[in-house]
Amino acid sequence: MIQTPGLLLTILAFALVIGPLVFIHELGHYLAGRCCGVKAEAFSIGFGREIAGWTDRRGTRWRLALLPLGGYVKFAGDMSAAGRSDPDWLLLPPEERAQTFQAKPVWQRAIIVAAGPAINFLFAILILTGFALAYGDAQTPAVVGQAMPGTAAAQADLRPGDKIDALGGRHVDTFEDMVRYVKIRAGERVRIDYVRDGQADHVEAQIGTQEQRDRFGNEYKVGLLGIAPGNPVVRPVGMLEAPVVAVRRTGEIIEMMVETIGQIISGRRSVKELGGPLAIAKVSGEQITLGWDAFVFLLALVSINLGFINLLPVPMLDGGHLLFYLIEAVRQKPVGAQAQEWAYRGGLAAVLALMMLVTFNDLGNFGLWRHLAGLIG
Repeated sequence: MIQTPGLLLTILAFALVIGPLVFIHELGHYLAGRCCGVKAEAFSIGFGREIAGWTDRRGTRWRLALLPLGGYVKFAGDMSAAGRSDPDWLLLPPEERAQTFQAKPVWQRAIIVAAGPAINFLFAILILTGFALAYGDAQTPAVVGQAMPGTAAAQADLRPGDKIDALGGRHVDTFEDMVRYVKIRAGERVRIDYVRDGQADHVEAQIGTQEQRDRFGNEYKVGLLGIAPGNPVVRPVGMLEAPVVAVRRTGEIIEMMVETIGQIISGRRSVKELGGPLAIAKVSGEQITLGWDAFVFLLALVSINLGFINLLPVPMLDGGHLLFYLIEAVRQKPVGAQAQEWAYRGGLAAVLALMMLVTFNDLGNFGLWRHLAGLIG
């Protein structure tokens, strides 16, 4: 039976995901800026018209804006919320000029920009640390419990007790490592290295494709090798080890994201799988109905995504700014104003095009295009 969380709960859940994560991201920029002596003129959650706000004793305007799909910190010397320099910052009095973003050395500017994504990763690590303390570190050995009939594992003659050493040349330690590798490689051929009765061997197999449907009616295509796991091992984790487990899990999530993007760029995965704000809203509503554990884990996952995406070397994003600072550090002088202007325009066009694409995908996943085709037909 398909269950839906309802529109109001979905909107609430989306606000509970995006609002805190945007605030945390911008707080990283703000705190790093304060540590470097840069004045923040505005701290905004959302874009567009201000619907609520106040000005603190440092002169920073804290805003809640109409469009909640992001946020920004506008530092002294910035011409816009995108962080582009105001040409008139050099005309400010010396005391005010010293508090501008542009007056700081390149390494401090890089720290301020990198602090946003960094705090997103830190927030996710803190959540995953809590999960590790609460539930332990669950790991299932990379051993075949059963080769399911009719699957690639059965066709490859894998047998119970076989220890999988590597998939596609990549070493695997646990059953979870195998699942992460296989699920994003539906239909691909893979070399399986294994050990049977102390003897190393290998076999080629084609990963199957499994269509899954969850309780909300969402359909997924994932890779399936057909290996049933053995007995899982849940190991208690102490206070000192929990952050290590959390960092490892964060790295695994980032690694899967990098591989997925690589598959999209190379054409092995469809761009239709990219989702945007509407998809996040839908998933937020679904996860909150599954319980707070699922919802908090989603917060960690989206926070990692937000940090990762912002580090991409695209002008308008934090990664684009960091790329300019790297070039400035190597050349010992800033990138020319005209070059930056064209780069920002290109970055803006790329971001807008991506937003249009993911919104188109989201509406398609909601069935809008099928519904319209039915009406026209």
